[in-house]
Amino acid sequence: MKTNKGMAGMFQQWVFVGPALIFFTLIVLIPFLMSIYYSFTEWNGVTTTVKFNGLSNFKHILLEDEDYRNAFWFTTRLTVTNVILTNLVGFLLALLLTQALKTRNVLRTIFFMPNVIGGLLLGFIWQFIFVKGFATLGDLTHLSFFELPWLGDAPTAFWAIVIVSVWQGSGYLMIIYIAALSNVPKDMVEAAYIDGATRSQVLRNIIIPLIMPAVTVCLFLTISWSFKIFDLNFSLTKGGPFNSTESVSINIYQEAFRNNNYGLGTAKAFVFFIVVAIISTIQVMYTKRKEVEV
Repeated sequence: MKTNKGMAGMFQQWVFVGPALIFFTLIVLIPFLMSIYYSFTEWNGVTTTVKFNGLSNFKHILLEDEDYRNAFWFTTRLTVTNVILTNLVGFLLALLLTQALKTRNVLRTIFFMPNVIGGLLLGFIWQFIFVKGFATLGDLTHLSFFELPWLGDAPTAFWAIVIVSVWQGSGYLMIIYIAALSNVPKDMVEAAYIDGATRSQVLRNIIIPLIMPAVTVCLFLTISWSFKIFDLNFSLTKGGPFNSTESVSINIYQEAFRNNNYGLGTAKAFVFFIVVAIISTIQVMYTKRKEVEV
């Protein structure tokens, strides 16, 4: 009897888990393993001839490919800046919109809306704003901020991408932080104020430690988003001017689909995956240690 119940339970598990496992294997696992294999080959993606070349692709990436290193440096700088600013803006918005404001629900919707717009469309919209809109405002106001060559110069193009990324992602993080702040025990905060604690002390010693699970999630998301940035960057600057804003994802795209070096492109993607996985794992392990239980 117990054997029949165990078999029935196992059958039910496979009924519910099986389809998802099959699709995950076909869509994610098998292509991932195939890309690892192709990273050790020389293949143009068209012919059926695939030449195994060992570690030649990785040697070229690490020792000879200056464009890839430059793209990695740009992506790293962009990631650090995005992670700090997006989390800071999202957290400040969450603090503001957990107060007793009559319009807080409307404001939450307004701040979240940019996240709904796709990256490509968002990039084209902001490209028009930076090129046409700011130029018009510069002619009217003569403010140097609007007269800068936002997409025509490397430093300003970098900050243009940062501005749009923070504008798009902070609303999403705001929702996560609002959920975390709503679960902070109010009696604990009130007791701290009664004991004479200041707002900054309450924030630093009570609120932030209690919302560390949300911080872990938000840091993980922003690190992943920023490292993998492609559509927004591609539609806004296309990696220009002079490849100064070329992200790693764009560099991989150019190598695989423009230069038809699929073997080298998958090798770059594999190296990229390893680096991002290591950084994300370290971040999650570190912030998990900071979490406290109520």
